[in-house]
Amino acid sequence: MSARARWTPLAFALAGVVAFAWLVAQQDLWAGVLGELFPRSPRPVYPAATMLELTRQHLVLVGISSGLTVLAGVPLGIWVTRPSGADFREVVAAAVDFGQTFPPVAVLALMVPILGFGLWPAVVALFMYGMFPVVSNTVAGLESVPPTVVDAARGMGMGRWRVLLTVELPLSARVVMAGVRTSVVINIGTATVAAAVGAGGLGDPIIGGINVQNMAYVLQGASAAALLAVVADGLLAGVERVVTPAGVAE
Repeated sequence: MSARARWTPLAFALAGVVAFAWLVAQQDLWAGVLGELFPRSPRPVYPAATMLELTRQHLVLVGISSGLTVLAGVPLGIWVTRPSGADFREVVAAAVDFGQTFPPVAVLALMVPILGFGLWPAVVALFMYGMFPVVSNTVAGLESVPPTVVDAARGMGMGRWRVLLTVELPLSARVVMAGVRTSVVINIGTATVAAAVGAGGLGDPIIGGINVQNMAYVLQGASAAALLAVVADGLLAGVERVVTPAGVAE
């Protein structure tokens, strides 16, 4: 694969990011479109915060939780594929499975008495919910590396850390990044429930709209969250293509 073919998807994804940033900054445009769709609504745009501010809050929430998920999930996935962590593999798998199946709303309810209202209960809930695809894909990616390639690297005198960093991780990058993409997209959608504990974000107009029976607010938050998920998925897909070695991508 040529360098141009590898970088082109990322370039288009970055253009999508710019277009999305422009769109959420156009408060009057949102007011006009929602006003046309809901002509009977006296106030079709969520009044408590601008779309730009709501999106910023959502990105902070998703960025912190997803960043922590990757920082914990990838090393955890690596560890259970090493001899030192092999005995704990089933325990780790059960833990991340539990985090995926335990309802985020329930985690929020349990964390509020401990951490209070705001950002951190939501971060904990999203962190737990997003661990499964990161850990499972890291394990699957590393195990997909042919043992003969690893043996050849060791035969060349490489130590275990060098084999991991220069052979195993590059060859498994596509699978690992697919798990990261899935986790981030899931978190973008799930983060809308965080507004219930005062974490803000694009869930604010959704919950506010449900409370006052204003479907314009609901559509405003839901459509922006969906667009953000599409943009983030495209951006991470472009990054995945760039970090995947040319021979593996073909």
